[in-house]
Amino acid sequence: MRRWGTALAAMALAGGALAATAGAAAAVTPTAAKAATTCETGWGSGEKTAQPAGHAPLGDIRTGRHACYDRIVFDVKGATAADRVGYRVGYVNTLYQDGSGEEIPVRGGAILDIHVSAPSYDPGSGAESYPGRARKPLPGVDVSGYQTFRDTRFGASFEGETQVGLGVRARLPFRAFQTDGHVVVDVAHSWNAVR
Repeated sequence: MRRWGTALAAMALAGGALAATAGAAAAVTPTAAKAATTCETGWGSGEKTAQPAGHAPLGDIRTGRHACYDRIVFDVKGATAADRVGYRVGYVNTLYQDGSGEEIPVRGGAILDIHVSAPSYDPGSGAESYPGRARKPLPGVDVSGYQTFRDTRFGASFEGETQVGLGVRARLPFRAFQTDGHVVVDVAHSWNAVR
């Protein structure tokens, strides 16, 4: 009898331990599971445009990495939310410099030709406001390690617009918009809505 009692007690303890372990595992699973990031990708890959209200000088160009896209921002000096900064952004097979028509090599699987209605000089004084040089990478911008961006090239500042070539991994959806004194171009990491 004593053996049966000991055996039953051992089985009860083992069953309790298994139940506790299973409960703990079930409790850990939801918190340990990485939540999927939902990414808006309905932007398409067609040309995006906005008409300008004027031509304030370009101050800076910078980039950033985000969960669903890589971003390039054009800072326009003195522009506010009320000022319409024009832009034209679209994919091209080859980047040709505005004015000269010379080809500018851009690395990547696809090229975005970006035109922002903000010259790299002050229209009133002619003084340089952004130090971009034709055919060269954008000053102070390093896109190594980016998921989508591969290369940047300054095209030209011609007839009140600045042209930039943006090399990306592939022809991916993108959006362009203005917020305050900035023109923003986001290029999605993929065509999928969840990553």
